[in-house]
Amino acid sequence: MLQRVTRSTVIDAPIERVWAVLRDFNSHDQWHEVVDHSRIEGGEGSDRVGCVRSFTLKDGNRIREQLLALSDTEHRSTYCIVEATVPLQRYVATVTLKPVTDGNRTFWHWESTFATPPGRERELREMVASGVYEAGFENLRRHLQQAGDLRGRGAADAGGRPLPSRQVRLHAYGGSEQLEAADGEAPPPRAGEVRIGQRAIGVNFIDVYLRRGWIPTMLPVSSASPGVPGMEAAGTVIDVGEGAGTLLPGDRVAYLGPAPGAYCSVRTVPAEWVVRLPTGIDDETAAALLLKGITADIVLRDLGHVRPGMRVLVHAAAGGVGLLVCSWARKLGAIVIGTVSSEEKARVAREHGCGHVIVTREYRFAEAVQRQFDGADLIVDGLGEAAREENFAALAACGHWVSLGQASGALSPISPDMLVQKSATFSRPAVFHHVATQAALAERAQRVWQALADGTLDPPPLSRFPLDAAGLAHARLESRATIGALVLIA
Repeated sequence: MLQRVTRSTVIDAPIERVWAVLRDFNSHDQWHEVVDHSRIEGGEGSDRVGCVRSFTLKDGNRIREQLLALSDTEHRSTYCIVEATVPLQRYVATVTLKPVTDGNRTFWHWESTFATPPGRERELREMVASGVYEAGFENLRRHLQQAGDLRGRGAADAGGRPLPSRQVRLHAYGGSEQLEAADGEAPPPRAGEVRIGQRAIGVNFIDVYLRRGWIPTMLPVSSASPGVPGMEAAGTVIDVGEGAGTLLPGDRVAYLGPAPGAYCSVRTVPAEWVVRLPTGIDDETAAALLLKGITADIVLRDLGHVRPGMRVLVHAAAGGVGLLVCSWARKLGAIVIGTVSSEEKARVAREHGCGHVIVTREYRFAEAVQRQFDGADLIVDGLGEAAREENFAALAACGHWVSLGQASGALSPISPDMLVQKSATFSRPAVFHHVATQAALAERAQRVWQALADGTLDPPPLSRFPLDAAGLAHARLESRATIGALVLIA
C-alpha cells in the first residue's frame, strides 16, 4: 500500500524569492541541513527536466533523484527517487508554491507517495514528514532570513562593508555629454536605511533640469565632488540597517526620494522612501512609473478634482506622464484633449485615452481648444515658457493651470492680475511634498499599482538604455522624439 505524506507552511518571503531557491534542483545542499553534498549528473542544468541529482546525506545514505516536471507559471516541481540506500520505493514528490495575501509571503505545499518494506511504514512516514519536510521548511526559512540565497549577489558577504556600485556622475552642468559612468561604492545601511541592488532606474525631466544646473541647490556638482542624478529606481533589498521597518533582504522594492542619486547599480537609501512591489509589477514598470504615476494621481485627484465631463488639456500627451494622465482622466470620465508634436505620437496618445489630439510643434493650440471646447477646465503643462501665453488663452473661466515642468524654458512669473482675468488658479506641485511620509508614499503607490492592475492605467511604452548610456537617454528625452517612458537598466 502506498504511503502518503503532506506538509504545508507559510514562508515570510515573496514567492519569486522562494521559487528561485526551490526551482534549482541542486540547491538543497545549501539550505537543507540533512544534505551533505549534491551534484547534477552529466553536467546538465539544474532546472532541466530529466536531470538527475546525486546527493549524500549527513548520515551516510545516498540518493539519486530525477526532475520530472517544472512549471514557472504554477511554481511547481515534481521529482522521483531512481536509486537510494533509504528504503523509499516508488517515491514521487511534488513541491507547490502560492502567493499569500499581499504577495510578500509564500504558501509552500510539499507532498509525496511511496512504498516501504513491510513493518516500516510508520518509521519512514515520520522520517519524511519530520526529517525531510518540516526540517526543510525551517532550514529554508533560516536560509532566507540570513540572505543565503543572495550570496551570489554579494549580500551575505557584504558584512557591513561598502559594495561596488556603477554610477553615472555629473562633474559640471551642461549637455547630456556631461554624464559619465564610473565605478563607485554603496555604503552599508545605517539605522533606518536599506541597501538596494537596482535593476531599473526611471529617467525623468527633473533629471535633465538637474543636469542643466537649473536647480543647483538640489544637485550641487564640481570636478572634485560630482553629483549623481536620478530620483527613483526599483530592485531588490540587499541588506537593512536597524529600525528599517519590515523590509527584509530579498524584498522587491521601488523607491522615490527628494535627494538625487539613483543613477547607479547599488544604492543605500532611507527606508521611508521605499515601498514593496506587488507580484504583478515588474522592476522596469515600477521604475518607469512610480514618480510619473504618483504625479498623475496628485494632478487629477488633489489639484484637478477631475470629474465626468471636465475638459482636461494634456501637453506632451504621448510622454511618460502624459499617457498616464490621459488614460486615468479618461477613466474618470473627463474630455481629454492632448497636444503632441507628430502624427505617430498622436496615434499613441489616442490609444491611451486621449480623445482629441492636436498636432503642433510650435505650441499653437489655444484657438483650437477654445473653438472646439470653449476652453479647458484643467491644463496639465510640462512645456513651460514657450507655451505660456497659449496656455492662458486656452484656459476656460475658473480653470486651473498645473505647471509640472518647463521643457521649453523656465516659466516667467504668473501674476495675480493675470489670473483674475479668468478667475483662474495656478499651481506648481512638488511631488515630494505630497509623499513626505512613508505612509503617504505607500498609499499613493498602492493607488498607482491598483490602477495598473485593474486597467485604469494603460502602461506606456518603455524605452530601455544601459546605465552607462544615461547621456544617450537624456539626449533622446530632450529631442522630443521619445514616446512613453525611459528607464536605465543596471
